[in-house]
Amino acid sequence: MAEKKEIRKIALVRIRGRVEIRGKIQDTLVMLGLKRVNWVAVVDDNPVYKGMIQKAKDYITWGEMDATLFEQLVEKWGRKAGDARVEKKEVASFAKSFMAGDTTFKEAGIKPVFGLHPPSTGHKKGGIRLHVKVGGALGYRGKEINSLIARMAGLEDGEKK
Repeated sequence: MAEKKEIRKIALVRIRGRVEIRGKIQDTLVMLGLKRVNWVAVVDDNPVYKGMIQKAKDYITWGEMDATLFEQLVEKWGRKAGDARVEKKEVASFAKSFMAGDTTFKEAGIKPVFGLHPPSTGHKKGGIRLHVKVGGALGYRGKEINSLIARMAGLEDGEKK
């Protein structure tokens, strides 16, 4: 029996708004589920999504999602149809099977995006128009995305001052 390969999940966070955005980029953001600023979507790490991420790179930040943070995010911010909260008893099983690639948001009846607050302590000094590598908020963050999402979701106190 072949062992199942673990599927990495990528968390996407929309940073910039919709003013002066080209139509094709706006369409890509909508397809990713990122219709508004501070919305978070979690997608598979595959070539299709990587191409979409590359197209929308000037409006989002992304990185590898941590399984424990994903479970906390679904528990606190996950919603079903009619804005009903996800029951605590089903959160752990859904999070584990989703991160393993066995189920999807649609199969579980959970909305695929999380509408969060702006990050506590704000974005970096460079603002929302510069890349992470030069002190801004946009682009690939790697594992640092988990810290940003935790600050946005109110799951930790943020960075020490």
